[in-house]
Amino acid sequence: MRKPAHIRPWLSEKDLQAWVRQAQSCEEYKRRATIWMTVAGPFPAHRIANLLVVSKQAVWLWVGQYNRLGPDGLRRHGRGGRRRAYLSLTQEKTLQRRIQTRAQLGEAPSARQLQEEVFKTTRKTPSISFAYRLLDRIRGRKVGVRVHRRKNLPETTKRSPV
Repeated sequence: MRKPAHIRPWLSEKDLQAWVRQAQSCEEYKRRATIWMTVAGPFPAHRIANLLVVSKQAVWLWVGQYNRLGPDGLRRHGRGGRRRAYLSLTQEKTLQRRIQTRAQLGEAPSARQLQEEVFKTTRKTPSISFAYRLLDRIRGRKVGVRVHRRKNLPETTKRSPV
């Protein structure tokens, strides 16, 4: 069995107690209590893990983060989403505004045109399905009838060739 971890003295014992009490959520409290129990006990990692109902690896991770970065090291930001996005949210909103103004003028872009526009912005070629999904997010466009299928359209919508 390993010995209890050593905690660097970033905070005094009183400050450490106050810091643990100021936790805003259950997860934050568990991380802070891990540090407190390691200092006050000192309990080994497997004992703290059993008491707080977390894994032993999590205890070692939190102790290491606290020792390296101090109390700020336990702040979790999460991984977040949009790691595989072509455009950032601001770029997508800017593109959305441009498309909507063009659509109001009657020049709504097709998926291929949108694909080229995204390429000009990012220098990465997105798939056509990405362009359709982007159009769907922006204006709710659905794929319509193709031009070469005019014979399948109702008579009222057919145009005479001029």
